[in-house]
Amino acid sequence: MKRLLRQVKGKLYLIVDGHPVHRSVAAKCFVADNADRLRLIRLPGYCPELNPDELLNQDVKTNALGKSRPTNKTEMIATVRSHLHRRQKQPRVIRNLFLEKHVRYAA
Repeated sequence: MKRLLRQVKGKLYLIVDGHPVHRSVAAKCFVADNADRLRLIRLPGYCPELNPDELLNQDVKTNALGKSRPTNKTEMIATVRSHLHRRQKQPRVIRNLFLEKHVRYAA
C-alpha cells in the first residue's frame, strides 16, 4: 500500500472484500493515518460477483490453467505467473474487466 500511494497521485479508492486482513487493526490504522489519500470501499459479506478480482481469477482459470493443464504445483505456479505477466502488459484487457455490468461501479 505504501508503494501504491507513492506511485499514484491524488486520492486512491481501494475495493476490498471481507478477508480478515482487510479488517485487521493494522489495516484500520494504516487507512486512518492515510485518510486524506486513501479510502476503502468494502464489498458486502459474500458477493464474489461484485469483486473485480474474481473476473481476473476466472481469466486465469480459463485462459492459463484451463488450456495448459499443469501436472504439478511448480508447473501450475509458473503457468499462472506467466499468464499474469502477460496480462500486466495488456492494460486494456484489465480495463475491459471493469466494463462488465456487475462491476461497472468500480470503473
